[in-house]
Amino acid sequence: MVPFSAGGGNDTVARAIAQQLSVGLGRQVYVDNRPGAGGVVGAEAAAKSPPDGNTLFLGGVGSHAVNPNLHARLPYDPVKDFVPIVLIASAPSVLVVHTAVPARTIQEFAALAKAQPGKLNYASNGNGSSAQLAAVMFETMAGVRMVHVPYKGLAPALSDLLSGQVQLMFSSMVAIVPHIKSGRLHALAVTGRQRSPLLPEVPTIAESGWPGYEAGSWYGLLAPAGTPREMVMRINAQTVKALNLPAVREHLASEGAEPIGGTPEEFAAHIKTEIARMGKVIRDGHIQME
Repeated sequence: MVPFSAGGGNDTVARAIAQQLSVGLGRQVYVDNRPGAGGVVGAEAAAKSPPDGNTLFLGGVGSHAVNPNLHARLPYDPVKDFVPIVLIASAPSVLVVHTAVPARTIQEFAALAKAQPGKLNYASNGNGSSAQLAAVMFETMAGVRMVHVPYKGLAPALSDLLSGQVQLMFSSMVAIVPHIKSGRLHALAVTGRQRSPLLPEVPTIAESGWPGYEAGSWYGLLAPAGTPREMVMRINAQTVKALNLPAVREHLASEGAEPIGGTPEEFAAHIKTEIARMGKVIRDGHIQME
């Protein structure tokens, strides 16, 4: 189960892994898209599925770190209702500005934003999205104040950014790179720990003067709580094997994602760390669902 519509980053990652799991497990693995409520609909459906090894869930920062901190009541518990299997990949975002913004480096942009508090508008694909969280984290660390303009998805946000209705956005890589290459948008920095192979000339925010800054998306496989340990380990082994295949690594890289892998225990620790980290960002930024 994928808690977002077909065609997005979550769906692309799921289909790449599903294809390899079908071969490794000797069983057809289908992708079932269950979009709605920022990932809540799909997560609830997966959490309430029988723990017989026939249901896997592609979780991420939204379903397992952001939503638990945004919603007072969730129809699922991100820790108790799931068994972590493997952390598949992480994907940084990129800070882009409209060409009318007089800044060509992240340092120039920070100075501009500091000199004009509340004047720069940033787009996101919704309240509580990774795009908003990346912006809030930058605001906090850089000591600037911008105006959030949430949209119902990436497409309308990008459309208004390209037309100059908003000045900037923290965007996923794949959707934005063509507009950077064409010169319609300027890339100032990426949000990951290291530079992206898709934009090797663009520095990270951390290396540009804000050490410790890291934001973006991550994807991992989970199963309903109670799924047999033997099945969890078998799926983990096959997924890690798939992540070492050149074709899979190249596919993920083309989406701006970095393969990870590891054990179920390492993924469980990652989830708990992310819940705490995102909780702080959301509280510091006074982010609320509208």
